[in-house]
Amino acid sequence: MHSQELGEKCGVFGVFGRGLEVARLTFFGLFALQHRGQESSGIASADGDRLRSHKGMGLVSNVFTEKDIESLSGHIAVGHNRYSTAGGSHLDHAQPIIIGDGREEIALVHNGNLPSTTALEKFLHGKGVDPKGLSDSRMIAEALGVYLKEGSTLSEAVKSTYPLLTGAFSILIASKDTLIAVRDPCGIRPLSLASLNGGFVFSSESCALYPVGAEFLRDVKPGEMVVVDEKGLRSEQLASANPKLDIFEFVYFSRPDSHLLGKSVYEVRKNFGVQLAREYPLRADVVIPVPETAIPVAIGYAAESGIPLQMGLAKNRYIHRTFIQPEQHIRDQGVRAKLTPIVEVIKGKRVAVVDDSIVRGTTSRKIVEMLFKAGASEVHFLVSSPPIIFPDFYGIDTPRQGELLAATKSVSEMKAYLGATSLQFLSYRGMIDATGVPEDQFSASCFTGEYPIDIRERAKEITATSVCYTPFPNPEKV
Repeated sequence: MHSQELGEKCGVFGVFGRGLEVARLTFFGLFALQHRGQESSGIASADGDRLRSHKGMGLVSNVFTEKDIESLSGHIAVGHNRYSTAGGSHLDHAQPIIIGDGREEIALVHNGNLPSTTALEKFLHGKGVDPKGLSDSRMIAEALGVYLKEGSTLSEAVKSTYPLLTGAFSILIASKDTLIAVRDPCGIRPLSLASLNGGFVFSSESCALYPVGAEFLRDVKPGEMVVVDEKGLRSEQLASANPKLDIFEFVYFSRPDSHLLGKSVYEVRKNFGVQLAREYPLRADVVIPVPETAIPVAIGYAAESGIPLQMGLAKNRYIHRTFIQPEQHIRDQGVRAKLTPIVEVIKGKRVAVVDDSIVRGTTSRKIVEMLFKAGASEVHFLVSSPPIIFPDFYGIDTPRQGELLAATKSVSEMKAYLGATSLQFLSYRGMIDATGVPEDQFSASCFTGEYPIDIRERAKEITATSVCYTPFPNPEKV
């Protein structure tokens, strides 16, 4: 699956520590979280007296110069990578969001999405703030600003604002002297806590901790507020925890060198492949992953099935990492500009191609066509998650339900659309079992249609799918 089909909203990173180059550390933290967002990047720092910030469009390495990092002095920093959404690219969407005056400025970074902002809008209207045109993240910051103006401390403002938030949020907030991390009661989006030279680091994923030399301590708990200031670190539970990590973090979003719920993402993805091989043993000559996410899956499938693994698709990692619009002919090439088949691996072979998910199906269809054109005699398409039949409302940029291939087509119809010899999805039960984590610890809403946090007014966007697909299939042997 590829970023043009599905995207995560963002990644957040924060540092508190005297004697640490907090902005530089945050830069390298965001660099490690680049996979979570490529539209814009930003960092705000605080030195006890004031906040400074710098943000811009593009990749982390494009947004910041050495001079920018040096100007962001202080002992507190928060940073953000934003994913490009359908609404287009605008610098005013970039985070951190800075609000307040010089006395009570705060910087906020948010990973997640509030499907309902009704309570926030009503509160802001009542306080004389017009929420029209504001993003959910900006509304959260404005609500905090209201409480700060009324004399609340930052932690008091967070506690007062928390009940107004309906949805998924892993948020970092910096004032001139305090850093706060807060997570929704379900902990749908990940957030890690680490230590570094007497200071503390927060990160959307644990993979960003190793490059900066931080030592993982634990996850920020669902419903928890962690406050770091001159007195040290303290924690308060703002709501009862009802852990429901988005299982898509294991399927696709997180880097393989991250750990979630105490599990290695790499090992879980490999287990997906092992489970796929048990559910769908194929007669094939070669197993080929769609890079990058599916590589551990293909390793697991090949090991369990005994079918050799080959890298039959080469990926140009940099094709879309530029603001130069592709020439029309290149644009028409689409997937072919990103993936190139290695004919020697494919020609005359029965190919089992492994991917992590199918969203609209347009990319998958082009991959199947590409493999046949490269001389494959058969193309068996294996997917390491169940069919996606419901949209996400918690911070993943999913298409509308009607644009999801599995919401409108049965598995056999999807196979015909892709043009594949066969199409097999990992069963829902197989996916859960492969994680080694109890099912009740996950949100799997895009597979099941069960939303652990009330999506309120957005529920009207969901229709009962007419497709005869159950998320608990009995695997058919191929």
